[in-house]
Amino acid sequence: MHNPGMSFFDRLFGREDRPEADSAGDTETVRKIVGRLEALPVERARFVAAFAYVLSRVAHADLDISAEETERMEELVRRHGELPEEQAVLVVEIAKAQNRLFGETEDFLVTREFAGITAEEERRELLHAALSVAAADGVISSQEESRVKQIASELGFSHADYVEALAEWRDHRSVLKKRQR
Repeated sequence: MHNPGMSFFDRLFGREDRPEADSAGDTETVRKIVGRLEALPVERARFVAAFAYVLSRVAHADLDISAEETERMEELVRRHGELPEEQAVLVVEIAKAQNRLFGETEDFLVTREFAGITAEEERRELLHAALSVAAADGVISSQEESRVKQIASELGFSHADYVEALAEWRDHRSVLKKRQR
C-alpha cells in the first residue's frame, strides 16, 4: 500500500510501512540486493536514488523508456553509484517505476534534493549523464531536450551552461536533424 507521506527515497529503500506478508513473495535475490542497498551509507543511498530518478525523468520525457535508455541508465548508475550491475539494474527499475507513478509530484523535489546534497561537479556529471540517456537511442527529441533544460535549471545551471553541455550532443538533436534534410 502506497503511503503518500513517504518520500521517494523511503519508498526506494523499502522504508515504507508494509505488512510482513508482502515480503513473502520476494525472491532471495531481490531481498539480497535490497539488503545491500539498505547497507549503503544514507548519503550515498540518497545520491544513487536521486541520480537514477533524474535520469528516469529524461528517459520518460517522451512517455516511452526505450531499452537503449534503460541500458544507458543502468551503466551510468553502476559507474556513478559505484554499484554492482544487479544493484544498478534494481535501482533503475525502481526509479523508472517511481517516475511513472509519481513523476509530476516528485520530479522537482528529487532534483532539488540532488542539488542540495551534491557538489557542482557532481551536478555537472548528472547533466551530462542526462544528455547521454536522451541520446541513447540515437536521437535527442525535443521533449527530451526540454526536460534536460528544465533539469539543468533545477540543478542551478545557467542557460549558457546548458547550451554548452548540449553542444556536445549536436549530432543527436532531432531539431538539427530535421534542418539537415
